[in-house]
Amino acid sequence: MPDFETIAAPFAPAASRAERLALRVMQVGAIVVVIVVSTLHVFELDRFFVPKELAFHLTAVLAGLVVVRAMSRIGITRAEVFLACYVLLSALSALMATNRWLALRALAISASSVVLFRVARTLRNAGLARAVIHGLGLAVMLVAVMSLLQTYGVRTDFFAENRSPGGTLGNRNFVAHVAAFGLPLLLFSAMGARRRRAYVWRAAGAALVLVALVLTRSRAAWLAFAVTAVVVFAGMFFSKVLRRDARTWKRLAGIGLIAAAGIGAALVLPNTLHWNDDNPYLESLRRVTDAQEGSGHGRLIQYGRSLWLAARHPLFGVGPGNWPVTYPAHAAKNDPSLDQGDPGMTSNPWPSSDWMAFLTERGLAAFLLLLFAVLKIARDGWRQLRRARDAEEAIAAVVLLATLAGACVAGAFDAVLLLAVPAFLVWAAIGSLWIPEESSAGPAWRYAFAAMILVSAIGVYRSAKQLMAMNLFSAGGRASITRAAEIDPGNYRIQIRLARMGGHAHCEHARAAHELFPTARAAAQVARGCGK
Repeated sequence: MPDFETIAAPFAPAASRAERLALRVMQVGAIVVVIVVSTLHVFELDRFFVPKELAFHLTAVLAGLVVVRAMSRIGITRAEVFLACYVLLSALSALMATNRWLALRALAISASSVVLFRVARTLRNAGLARAVIHGLGLAVMLVAVMSLLQTYGVRTDFFAENRSPGGTLGNRNFVAHVAAFGLPLLLFSAMGARRRRAYVWRAAGAALVLVALVLTRSRAAWLAFAVTAVVVFAGMFFSKVLRRDARTWKRLAGIGLIAAAGIGAALVLPNTLHWNDDNPYLESLRRVTDAQEGSGHGRLIQYGRSLWLAARHPLFGVGPGNWPVTYPAHAAKNDPSLDQGDPGMTSNPWPSSDWMAFLTERGLAAFLLLLFAVLKIARDGWRQLRRARDAEEAIAAVVLLATLAGACVAGAFDAVLLLAVPAFLVWAAIGSLWIPEESSAGPAWRYAFAAMILVSAIGVYRSAKQLMAMNLFSAGGRASITRAAEIDPGNYRIQIRLARMGGHAHCEHARAAHELFPTARAAAQVARGCGK
């Protein structure tokens, strides 16, 4: 079993210059992916998603290329073979998707996730894991800070007003998800701090994350946090070294007291959030598991139809990112997942569950491969905890299990690993903390990870073109919008806009829009009379 010093070492004199450079790329990338936003309000979702995806893919490419030699020297584990096969099947599924532009976008996120996971493993072997976790923890804290700034009155074009307090993530639920699975990373940094001042700052950061989590009123994230907390305390009680370590318990109690004070103050202080309920936080707590009405009932309807869709496409699914393309044709009557203002389209570009998305979009085989990889990592984490020789080693195992559990539970009720920011944080954290039991795969698998870096590079190119097209579209005028369609032919909004503007190219753009979303009534109407 690998020596735990690869996790615990605050310094890594044996790390090469390339590995230290990759560390800096990871740290800077984690911060940039959180704060980067476009101010093109006409693209209210993509103005958040596309810049973050660009930063995500660029980090994966740069970090992967910097340590590509070092990555080739470490063994390929069974879990990584599962992940590589999962991405391979996703690529085959993408080739058969109705909307290949959405398929490429989703595939690139999966590839970059695995690349960063592999890079983080490489940095752990170089003794740089603690530095990676500190960088990820800072990114989690920035998510909370941005959310709290919006909560208490800061107004800027970088925030979305109708999804407050989403901060630079654009949606309060996204903030809550990051807070739920990201809190253990701050616990790792705080409880392992070498100096009291560092502990106080990191404990305060953990408290801010908890305050932001409470104020979001995200029931899925609250449930994920509850599971995360159970895993943390259960792990600490199970571990002999942690159960008897008074310093660890004192530090955890200190974090709890600071967080309790912060939450109490946040609930009393006036803010800019305007909830409809008289007691909004108690009402959200009461309805955490409510599936009889509201969004809970809508999820059950959606899950049932999505499972039926998966049964119709068991081998390769409907294609990565293609759930919103296919689902409307099979939706129930008055399905709350559909956009009432835009018939034939879904309200969100993803299902209300990562796991439903993976199953329906990529097929049963790819879904099981991803599940096996997660279970293998969890089993190794459990063994890490059982074999821990000191408090730091045990804390690392607890944080690994808690982060994994939080992400999986949040992803059961919302989009988490489908998005750039949480995918970056979760996979980089797991790669930094996980100590695999074995590495048995042959060297041929290393080429699979090189191919994933190539897919990530395609993701960089694709995201950059999307941003260029969004800027041209926002400038207005037929010439600019036509050029935007040439740069990004997979943008449905641009194609439908050009089709509605008429002219000699009306049918070309109408057919393009209809091909991207065949169930959309607006696309069918503008394409009427244009033939195939």
